[in-house]
Amino acid sequence: MDETVTLRYILSVVGLTWYIAIWSIGVLGCVAARRRYRSRKLVRLPSAPTFTSPGVSILRPLKGLDTNLYENLESTFKQEYSNYEVIFSVADENDQALIVAKALMKRYPGVKATIITGEEVVGVNPKVNNLIRPFKAAVHDLLWVLDSGVMVDPGTLARSVDIFADIPSTRLHNTIGLVHHIPFALVSELKIGSLLEAAFLNTNHAKMYIAINTVGIESCVVGKSNLYRRSDIEQLNASLIPIRSQMASPHEPKHYGLPAFGRFLAEDNMIASALWHELGLRHDLSCDVVRNVVGNMSLWDYVWRRVRWIRVRKHMVLAATVLEPFTESLMLAFVGSLSCEMLFSTPSWAFFPLHFFIWFLVDLDVYASIAGHSIWQESFHPFLLAWIGREALAFPIWILAIFGDEVVWRGRKYQVLHNGEARLTT
Repeated sequence: MDETVTLRYILSVVGLTWYIAIWSIGVLGCVAARRRYRSRKLVRLPSAPTFTSPGVSILRPLKGLDTNLYENLESTFKQEYSNYEVIFSVADENDQALIVAKALMKRYPGVKATIITGEEVVGVNPKVNNLIRPFKAAVHDLLWVLDSGVMVDPGTLARSVDIFADIPSTRLHNTIGLVHHIPFALVSELKIGSLLEAAFLNTNHAKMYIAINTVGIESCVVGKSNLYRRSDIEQLNASLIPIRSQMASPHEPKHYGLPAFGRFLAEDNMIASALWHELGLRHDLSCDVVRNVVGNMSLWDYVWRRVRWIRVRKHMVLAATVLEPFTESLMLAFVGSLSCEMLFSTPSWAFFPLHFFIWFLVDLDVYASIAGHSIWQESFHPFLLAWIGREALAFPIWILAIFGDEVVWRGRKYQVLHNGEARLTT
């Protein structure tokens, strides 16, 4: 009997330690979001003249008529920066997105913009295939790869380039090799899946994403908006082995540069990780967000979107994916309640309401930081219901995702393989 009590006590201490650790990460994300994003209106734009401003090539891969496409692409032409070009790329010359791109090029003749049609197939990832030619055609070494599904503020490019400009060009430890932006979801249609997606991106995802990047002990990047140097990408081979160590290895990679990432579905995360591990380059978030207008997304659209990326992460970071449910509010509440009941005799009826109330307040604060305004200025009740639904669905979705390797992306089915590589099945 004594051994059983001792074991329960040890497990309770471990559980409480985990509970405090996850809460610490969440609070760190909340505080960091306040410091970074609530001050962005006070950040001035660099005032460097054209001939001293680093040139930037903005690459926008297109496929179909994404929600809010015109406004998304138009935001590229409105950048308050003196030295940039825009390159649109499509795999199919009959893609409807070309109509929008051409209309904007006609409306903004003062901005240097071109269109590249046709892809080079280097792997299963259609986005990488679509970017191969723009990578080669770009005039400038500094590239801004920007998804067609997001729009940006006019000062985003200038502030992002300024982060690179503050860093010496020599490859020293902690040199910045990638600047990225956190996505903020806007709901255009009050569909259940759209509301759930926005609740996820604007609270839990943002909180953890900002916290991990604040600590900066490992790469954590989503690819909706990334700036990096082409000359850096060309040195990568997706092995995640430091260049110095590669020299002693008998294994010779098949590809270098962007083609090396065509075999991955999460090419954005792999590129960021390769910059981090192979070249020793670090990442930085600017004080800007990219706005992602979520269109008509059903409940199952949302579920299978989350399943897809959990299955991809499972093959890239297995330990973190296995532990993921215990970082969510519901499972963490059970861990914390059982631990505190054993150690301090805290009743669960008091613990659970306090846990969820404070968790929700933290999420609301993160939302306000990245949105630039309080949720109270919008529709609070739909957001509250979506937040509750998101939290309740997190564990069932994880269960569905963890047992399986097939994903569907843009109408095509893939099997996720070792290290996040993928094989096209249909």
